[in-house]
Amino acid sequence: MNFQFYIARRYLLSKKSTNAINVISAISVVGVAVATMALIVTLSVFNGFHDLVASFFTTFDPQLKVTPVKGKTVASDEPVLTQIRELPEVEVATECVEDQALAIYNGHQAMVTIKGVDDNFTDLTHINEILIGDGSFELHAADMNYGILGLRLAEQLGTGYRFDTPLSIYAPRREGQLDMADPTDGFVADELFSPGVLFNVKQAKYDKNYIITSLGFARRLFEQQDMVSSLELRLKPGSNFDKVKAEMQRIAGDRFRVQDRFEQQDDTFKIMKIEKLIAYIFLTFILVVACFNIIGSLSMLIIDKRDDVVTLRNLGATDRQITRIFLFEGRLISALGAVIGIVIGLLLCWAQQTFGIVKLGSSSGSFVVNAYPVSVHPEDVILVFITVMLVGFLAVWYPVRYFSKRLLQTKK
Repeated sequence: MNFQFYIARRYLLSKKSTNAINVISAISVVGVAVATMALIVTLSVFNGFHDLVASFFTTFDPQLKVTPVKGKTVASDEPVLTQIRELPEVEVATECVEDQALAIYNGHQAMVTIKGVDDNFTDLTHINEILIGDGSFELHAADMNYGILGLRLAEQLGTGYRFDTPLSIYAPRREGQLDMADPTDGFVADELFSPGVLFNVKQAKYDKNYIITSLGFARRLFEQQDMVSSLELRLKPGSNFDKVKAEMQRIAGDRFRVQDRFEQQDDTFKIMKIEKLIAYIFLTFILVVACFNIIGSLSMLIIDKRDDVVTLRNLGATDRQITRIFLFEGRLISALGAVIGIVIGLLLCWAQQTFGIVKLGSSSGSFVVNAYPVSVHPEDVILVFITVMLVGFLAVWYPVRYFSKRLLQTKK
């Protein structure tokens, strides 16, 4: 065993001549432990919200989405899309046409996003899991086209789960000139009927704006016959996701982008990552403040061990080795505080996951979840431990060298 480490460990555990040193050392360990625990818990809560939001999007967003880089639409028989669709790992491929339109119902109106999809949309996503009402997921029947609204959009238009009269949809014509004598001639108008269900993603982006309908209806409304705005895909179970995505992007080249669920919601998840980073930085500053206790503990320990320093030098220890003893002491305090803080933090996260101790609100059902969601990621635990050790080392490096140098000069 390295003798500097051995002596540092003895100094940490043994009783000092001045009891205040023991107290300050204990306070140092507690301070580091509390800051470490706060880092673990806070980062895990951010992870919990991240995973919770991601679970909402997985019910609506496809596993992979291919969209043109330039323009809104592309021909459905585009060779690149055909090649991607025919990859052996692809289990479900759905053509989509998506654009803005105006919806009017009994005098209420709203700008909406019409998303026309193939009949296999239920195989592509978990849309059936978020449907509410007494009907079922249907896009068309005979010459009737159904529209499935988001819950908040239905509240805004006043349709209810099943609207009795058709929902009028208007979209600007793509070609021709506007007749000022008849402004309505500049719009393509059509009607949607209710299948008796609404969807509830629990995200305003979808629930307040989207209407899901048949691909044929969307193509007629937006005058996009034989065109698609995106190709949405689901892979076969067991497929190497990253490898398949990379292969699709290679086929797509620079004309199309291939996005996974997180990239499709890049703005949302980017904001959450920034918030998590800011929280990490602020808590690291608190950790730095906690490490000042270590400086006080080590400075008093150096003074207390003056006689030991003389003995060590007489036994042949160099000034560098003596300095390293106190550096090891500081690292041991940081490491002990880090381990204690991580263990307590993990226990608190487990308790929150199991029992939901900290609630989001006083009344049950007011939020999507009743208690703060928590998700512990191993990489965060490793990051926190490295951060504590690095901050602890940097905090004590200069003070220990300075005090050790002063002490060693007085003993010469």
